[in-house]
Amino acid sequence: MMQTRILIIEDHVLVREAMALTLAQVGEGVYCEQATNATDALALLEANPNCDLLVVDLMLPEINGFSLLGIIAKRFPDVPALVVSALDDRESVHRAMKAGASGFVSKASSSNTLVEAVRTILAGGVFTPEATTGPDGGNRSRRASQAFAERFQLTAAQGRVLELVAQGKSNRDIAEFLGLSEGTVKVHVSAILRSLGVTSRAQALLMMTRAGLRV
Repeated sequence: MMQTRILIIEDHVLVREAMALTLAQVGEGVYCEQATNATDALALLEANPNCDLLVVDLMLPEINGFSLLGIIAKRFPDVPALVVSALDDRESVHRAMKAGASGFVSKASSSNTLVEAVRTILAGGVFTPEATTGPDGGNRSRRASQAFAERFQLTAAQGRVLELVAQGKSNRDIAEFLGLSEGTVKVHVSAILRSLGVTSRAQALLMMTRAGLRV
């Protein structure tokens, strides 16, 4: 039986394990390896470049998913990559595909969508579901986040930072992803907390949850 090697690159262990279980449904002979960051993933590929598919999160520590896609495209051009991310707005989808991804799946999607995407890419196709790339940007959650930010008169930059805070990202992670200094991110976070009338990130997340946002 021919084995299909899939490398999952995701820093949250529960998400990694859940994806590995889901990808077992792709077919017989599927073997999933796991890496918590880009450095570990690249080391695994250097040791054995015979990989059928990479499943990449965008918000990775140290080297983010966008940068990793660029590195993969140059060093391992024959290895396709599927992005699975909570950052599923049109800009992020476009940027990921431009960086070399062969497909994009929102973390809000069903497991069936993930399986379909993997099968499509393994067959040599490209997967960009209408729900992600359609006229609406395909993401009600994104619009809800923007409405929440506008409600508390947050700037566009503060709204973007708040989305990443809601995903549990540290100031350093947010700074690397948005191309800002860590000090600037701290200023944004402090301003956000003041605008929301809270004193901690946990309280801010609770407010977002009560407002019906996906956190």
